[in-house]
Amino acid sequence: MPVRPAIPDSLAIMTRAAHEAGIAIMRYFRLGQTVLASAEVRDKGVNNPLTKADLEADALLRDRLLGTHPDCGWLSEETADNPDRLNHDRIFVVDPIDGTKEFIAGLPQFALSLALVEAGRPVAACIHNPATGETFTAIEGQGTRLGEQAVRTTSRDALRGATCLASRSETARGDWEPFLSEWEIRTMGSIAYKLALVACGRWDMTFTLSPKNEWDFCAGALLVQEAGGRVSHKNGEPFRFNQTNPTVRSVLATNGPLHAPLLARLTDIPFAPNRR
Repeated sequence: MPVRPAIPDSLAIMTRAAHEAGIAIMRYFRLGQTVLASAEVRDKGVNNPLTKADLEADALLRDRLLGTHPDCGWLSEETADNPDRLNHDRIFVVDPIDGTKEFIAGLPQFALSLALVEAGRPVAACIHNPATGETFTAIEGQGTRLGEQAVRTTSRDALRGATCLASRSETARGDWEPFLSEWEIRTMGSIAYKLALVACGRWDMTFTLSPKNEWDFCAGALLVQEAGGRVSHKNGEPFRFNQTNPTVRSVLATNGPLHAPLLARLTDIPFAPNRR
């Protein structure tokens, strides 16, 4: 049996792979303009676009990560799910492009999201936004970094007036109208990128009551937690990853002090329907 890389070595491999995949997808991206026609945009489901860049990044990441970690399982948005992943104690949870709509539209609000999960919890994470050049990383028990700089969540403890990142599509549907007078809200694409921005202290919190999949937020959850924040379901329960069904109904992420007040505020707010 091959020697299993140490967690720091695994993160280094993940980060190099994310940068390599980032270079590949940026060949199609055009800032402020629709993605190049060679990206071959199509729909894989309702409100769920797919591009050639998604597939190229997925293939590259799978080759680099499983090539160096042959004993790991694999869960990715762009790879057909294989239940064999449930038999692995370690698994990569990957979204090759989280925020494909923004990628297509020329908005720099997308990211590659990579997590290494062990026994149901993320132990290493990398979120890379190649359009902004930002790379966020974390190792369980060792904090969160933006590049080489250690980062922390904010220290705010008052919910009213807090800063909050909201989904572009949820905002367009009116899901955020109940909160407009309470918080400073900015719309943003990728949930992975939103979680990274909360982790590095630029925003106090973000949440969604719409269905998400593990690959959307697994890496971001570790970033937030290692930066001093908290991530949970709407009922306050922590997440456990590599589940048989990787879909969840909600994701709440805060700086930490705001988590209990946010849970209380959302108690009577219903889940959004699954529109896919």
